[in-house]
Amino acid sequence: MSDRPRQSEGIEVNETADGYVVYDSASDRVHYLNHTAAIVLELCTGEHDEPGIAALLQRVYDLPEPPEVEIAECLAILKDEGLVA
Repeated sequence: MSDRPRQSEGIEVNETADGYVVYDSASDRVHYLNHTAAIVLELCTGEHDEPGIAALLQRVYDLPEPPEVEIAECLAILKDEGLVA
């Protein structure tokens, strides 16, 4: 994964009450993301690196430490599912 992850081309993101529904046209699959995963996906613009995303989530959720391990795991799953390049 690049130092600054970005959403993959061809995904369609739709907001729902409990997160996002994401359609990936390349794999013809639908993905359901909770609120936190949805925020991580939104931050995958190519502007933020992994530690930067963790720092932003720390502020959003008022955490004592940046959730670096959790963000790394989330980004790895998004990448494996083809939603982040």
